[in-house]
Amino acid sequence: MFKVLIVEEDIKITRWIKKTISDGFPGLSIKGEAKDLANALDVIIKTKPDLIIIDTLVKNKAVFSLFEQIRHIDTEIIFVTSHKKYSLEAIKYNAVDYLLKPLVKVEFNLAIEKSIKKMTTKLINQEMKLMISNIKNVQHKNVKLAIPTIKGFIFLFIDEIIRCEANGAYTTIYTTNKEKITASKCLKEYEESLPANRFYRIHNSHLINIDKVSQYNKGRGGYVIMEDGMQIEVATRRKNSFLSIFQ
Repeated sequence: MFKVLIVEEDIKITRWIKKTISDGFPGLSIKGEAKDLANALDVIIKTKPDLIIIDTLVKNKAVFSLFEQIRHIDTEIIFVTSHKKYSLEAIKYNAVDYLLKPLVKVEFNLAIEKSIKKMTTKLINQEMKLMISNIKNVQHKNVKLAIPTIKGFIFLFIDEIIRCEANGAYTTIYTTNKEKITASKCLKEYEESLPANRFYRIHNSHLINIDKVSQYNKGRGGYVIMEDGMQIEVATRRKNSFLSIFQ
């Protein structure tokens, strides 16, 4: 979920923006509101919003000095204003859009959609970089994996993962810290991204960390007992392949 900050003096406009986002964009969450630049800076530093919706003038002060102070924070910007004269200045800060008041819902929604596309692209690029880094360092236990959730990302060391269980289009990840994380990716994607020499899919529903197997018990396919005490059946057709890992 992407975090949004609204910087606007007019409470009616703030309410309109919040309602429009709430009604049409469930992937956005309003994390703060500010009516002056000092307050806005505090909120930005604390919440690091993905998107800032801001007037060009706040308390009769141009807001561009604010962005000079937060250059280290990667955020998208939508300007909403009654003043045309600042449009060129807005371009310098790579604003997603420059909307004139009174705000028009269709134009506002288009600006939000453009912002979401840019923010999503950034997240995908970050995840891809992390995945490539993991592949290059696949032999090391301190490799981290970005786990996408409905709230954002959770970063785990691969060695913290005990097992992954299919849950429809989602995957439930069980960790050594006794956490249970619902990831917004299917099990097959984790089978492909986690190192094959350390993770094995013993069943259609289960991908396990081989290092976290405590015991194997014989049977038609047999079953394993993991470090967290979970007993998991080994698919019959995968039994020989699985056991060969330990020979």
